[in-house]
Amino acid sequence: MEDTQDILKRAYASLKSQVDFNPKVLLTLGSGLGNIVENMQVEKVVNYGDIEGMPVSTVKGHKGRFLFGYIGGVPVAVMQGRLHYYEGYAPQQCVLPVRLIALMGAKVFFATNVSGGITYPEKGTLMRITDHISMIPSPLRGKNIDELGVRFPDMTRPYDEELGAIVDGVAKTHNIDLKKGVYIQMQGPNFETASEVRMAKILGADVVGMSTAIEVIAARHIGLKVVGMTCVVNPACGVTEESLDNVVEEDAFRISGDKIKTLIFESIGKMGEL
Repeated sequence: MEDTQDILKRAYASLKSQVDFNPKVLLTLGSGLGNIVENMQVEKVVNYGDIEGMPVSTVKGHKGRFLFGYIGGVPVAVMQGRLHYYEGYAPQQCVLPVRLIALMGAKVFFATNVSGGITYPEKGTLMRITDHISMIPSPLRGKNIDELGVRFPDMTRPYDEELGAIVDGVAKTHNIDLKKGVYIQMQGPNFETASEVRMAKILGADVVGMSTAIEVIAARHIGLKVVGMTCVVNPACGVTEESLDNVVEEDAFRISGDKIKTLIFESIGKMGEL
């Protein structure tokens, strides 16, 4: 595999040649959430495939592009689709978008995703992520890129409480029931077995998914402040008798779309004041 630092340098030069923008916030949209930003003030669109050395999203519902523009007057870069370990990409490839936008000047990483509910099995439940468990090899594995961060970054508080308080405040203002809890990232793409879900619960996980944790590790390594939110799209395996053969992520979006959009847009607007 080509040196991670060389890939990053080439990808950054390629991206900068296509867009001159200084985002303050990086927003990553999980499966089925891509249309949340349909009313965003977009200044520039860059497809992942047009960036040298950048992998492309292969999952349905992930458009695989950056949107650069404004939400609530705040300059943002939006990942409309992410890269997953289960697509066959190395962890270092999965976090390349996060590193690129950090190099462009972003200070905040707002990560969203969809998940299976363990503690909170009801479809459409919204939860602010307060901590995570990663079952994926670290994206920092291998030679450290000293220009990005230290060899052994602290993960005592990967999710920023000041940013979390902003999201909590927006939820309270709009009477949105926003849970708090721990997210566990599994490898996928298969859903977990009932025994694996019981294991996750014993470890302290409230929801389970297939993304995000390694992105947060990379974000903290490079110094971004992180806030995370998930939407439960199905009960995790074994929590109920429900089969996971026909999970429809868009159903949860229909249930919670307006709430998710309100939380994201108003929170980012307030983050611009920091």
